[in-house]
Amino acid sequence: MLLNCGQPLPLLRHTDVPPRVIENFILTGYRFPNYSLWDCLLSAFRPTNETGNFWTHFLPVFIFFYYFVEVFGWEGAPDSSEPFFYPLWNYFIGVFCLLMASSMAHLLNSMSLVVREVCFFVDYGTISAYTVGSSLAYYYYIHPQAGIAETGSSSRVELKREAAAFTSSYAIPEYSVFFETCYIPCACVVAIICVLSCCNTRQRWRQHRYIIRTLVFLLPFLISSTPIFYRLLTRSPYSTSSSSFIASTPMACFFYRHCLWLLVSAIFNISKFPERLAPGRFDIWGHSHQWFHCCTFLSILDELHMIKAEIKAILLSPALLLPPTSLSHLPGPTVASTYGVMLLLQTTIVSIIVWFSWRANCIYGSQREQLEKEPPKKHLKCH
Repeated sequence: MLLNCGQPLPLLRHTDVPPRVIENFILTGYRFPNYSLWDCLLSAFRPTNETGNFWTHFLPVFIFFYYFVEVFGWEGAPDSSEPFFYPLWNYFIGVFCLLMASSMAHLLNSMSLVVREVCFFVDYGTISAYTVGSSLAYYYYIHPQAGIAETGSSSRVELKREAAAFTSSYAIPEYSVFFETCYIPCACVVAIICVLSCCNTRQRWRQHRYIIRTLVFLLPFLISSTPIFYRLLTRSPYSTSSSSFIASTPMACFFYRHCLWLLVSAIFNISKFPERLAPGRFDIWGHSHQWFHCCTFLSILDELHMIKAEIKAILLSPALLLPPTSLSHLPGPTVASTYGVMLLLQTTIVSIIVWFSWRANCIYGSQREQLEKEPPKKHLKCH
């Protein structure tokens, strides 16, 4: 039964659960891998080794939303449903799915070994979708010729004249082919490769799974961040005396902090510090995966601030909202170029998840009946 209103199931030691469930240096606080849906939900309020993992990605959903909606109240901002904000909404979808999928994966993974595998397949898929959501935001708000439809009151002639000056002093034509034709497709292809690689670490390459999962996301970071590298290696497109320049100035600082938090989170994920130093002491609170979640969210928050800084700079300088018919071949954001891209990507990722889930069921499905017949071996109180 999915719902079971009986007494909470006991927590176990690492010696009392299937090897598949054991985490390095975590000795106690394991949930028996036959929890009902209700047991899993209740476990969010019990001290288990997954409780902190759940809350460190569930609570940030609300923090992220608080800072996200601030953009729509800015002076001069178009309506939240306008095409101008399509890339931002896709970024929100990516982050929201990432945080929710991660928190739910940690909460529900004790229903069975197969469900555990599916939960983390979905988790890896949403991480990849998030990277493409970030790429869309970078493409339209940080790329120097994003082709965002004009929203200012300036005339088309003035826009073309100012945009021409902007192009001659800032844009590097040699990179236009990459940004206009390859950037988003590359981000999508790399995201799919990451999903395949991470899902494979649950069925192969188990010994080095943490290193592989960490390093495999370095590639999408490098690809997605190329518009930012472009901006950092060229002069600012804004006049130093303009309000847009002031609004855009913090972008570099936010990006460096974003990178710092990602680096720290990777160190926690690979090193398994601090539980490596004292196995059993950080089983419930303070182990590396919780710190990994916290640092990951801080990196996302700085990324959001970076994107918001560029959006504010664009809104303060309507001449840079290039009309599609002027100097750039890039169209403005459309449903097809934003939501359509994400939908196509998500469809591909879901297909990959279904395939790996079927394989997981073939591997672990035969163990389901055996586990259901086995009662928890020992009762362990974790406070």
